[in-house]
Amino acid sequence: MSFAQQFLGEVQQVTAQLQTDAIEKVVDELARVRERGGRLFILGVGGSAANASHAVNDFRKICGIECYAPTDNVSELTARTNDEGWATIFAEWLKGSRLNAKDGLLIFSVGGGNLEKNVSPNLVAAIQLAKQTGATITGIVGRDGGYTAKEATACVIVPTVNPDHVTPHSEAFQAVVWHLIVSHPKLKVARTKWESTK
Repeated sequence: MSFAQQFLGEVQQVTAQLQTDAIEKVVDELARVRERGGRLFILGVGGSAANASHAVNDFRKICGIECYAPTDNVSELTARTNDEGWATIFAEWLKGSRLNAKDGLLIFSVGGGNLEKNVSPNLVAAIQLAKQTGATITGIVGRDGGYTAKEATACVIVPTVNPDHVTPHSEAFQAVVWHLIVSHPKLKVARTKWESTK
């Protein structure tokens, strides 16, 4: 078996093992955020930050949800990292945006945050702030989901089918799952371009 065959076989396994009820629960929570006039803040670091940028576009354009990714503002991100430290970049950004109980977080992460291992402490601080303000917390994460899965209102965990490929599968399936979510009839309000030009 070639590496390509192996990897794509793993993709099929991940797809088959995704928990559709967890995806539907995230859809329902995001629909409630929109219904109450809340904003959606999508948080991720590394490849997940790039996914957050793309997802913001989709949630705004396809679902009509006011949506932001703090990592899209590199000036503020680097200023906060330099002046205040990496661990608080998201929480302080969200405080500046007056995060409140109408709003929601969508966390994209491979590990979901883990304070004991000092992995993505910035996501943990943001989730703690969201809990204090009563904001909805959702996530699409890998491994065991870490702090995100523990504290989220609704969370999709991308199953681990090969421990050597946790990161690529987690980040790839963030995109698969969020595209499913923005295509869901409970959220989709605008047709996508290519589908509307048949």
